[in-house]
Amino acid sequence: MQLIKLSTPRYFAPEETSDFEHYLKHEIEQYFVIEIKQHIIGCGGINFENNFTTAKISWDLIHPYYQGKGYGRLLLEHRLQLLRAMPTINRVMVRTSQHAFRFYEKSGFVLQEVQPNYWAEGYDMYMMEFPIR
Repeated sequence: MQLIKLSTPRYFAPEETSDFEHYLKHEIEQYFVIEIKQHIIGCGGINFENNFTTAKISWDLIHPYYQGKGYGRLLLEHRLQLLRAMPTINRVMVRTSQHAFRFYEKSGFVLQEVQPNYWAEGYDMYMMEFPIR
């Protein structure tokens, strides 16, 4: 929870804190953390839909001090590598905001749709897909 607090309001609307807490308690399927000296500095998940044919990259957070140092890319690539090894996965998507979509774009995700003010006022939803196959 500390990571989302540190990432609000730059990347997340204040209203999303309770959404993240709900996710952690009720919706985790696969979730990974990065620790340095017993401190969590990053985390991100994978959720599945459509009988394990669609994977969704979920709730990526990197401590502001560690942003731009490759940890986010490492966390994302770890999950993409896992998904490449799953023969049922034919679609990988992420829903993010205008504040983070360039990160995913640089990693090969392609913008599919933008919905203004989706997450909250001033926080647009960018739906992106990764060409897994």
